[in-house]
Amino acid sequence: MGEKIEIMSTVTVQHTPDLYKIVDALNRTLKHQDLMFGLALDKNDDKKAVFTIYRT
Repeated sequence: MGEKIEIMSTVTVQHTPDLYKIVDALNRTLKHQDLMFGLALDKNDDKKAVFTIYRT
């Protein structure tokens, strides 16, 4: 069977050019603890970003 991914938390924040660096650092640091982090532009407001924490 496939791997189950659980959404633990989602928050909308102001989009900034360096925000992806934080997500990258979190993913590199915490992947061994079965955590994954995502970042996407808000569908309704391009000045906002949606940050999501997943448990893998």
